[in-house]
Amino acid sequence: MTELLLVMTSLPNEDVAKVLAKRLINAHLAACVQIQSGVQSIYCWEGRLCEEQEAVLVAKTTAEQWPAISAFIKQNHPYDVPEIIAQPITHSHADYARWVIAETTVAPN
Repeated sequence: MTELLLVMTSLPNEDVAKVLAKRLINAHLAACVQIQSGVQSIYCWEGRLCEEQEAVLVAKTTAEQWPAISAFIKQNHPYDVPEIIAQPITHSHADYARWVIAETTVAPN
């Protein structure tokens, strides 16, 4: 069976995350995208400690879509070096897995 992935990225706010989420769905790169707002991120950038409120976007897709979805996020992301990471989904309900696969293999409009 096709491997499913959770692909995650952080964005500056919920509005920016919604735009990217809709683009991912419309391009059939993800079957579903969830957005969690109000995430506190602490990191070092260009030698200084940063603290930001961000939104986290989590997209459900397939391993076959990884090259396309990661490139799409990079191209459409406002950060110079965006977080684009993926985790395999090791267990899922078969009906859900079939739906994710079907949604991400439909030819784009």
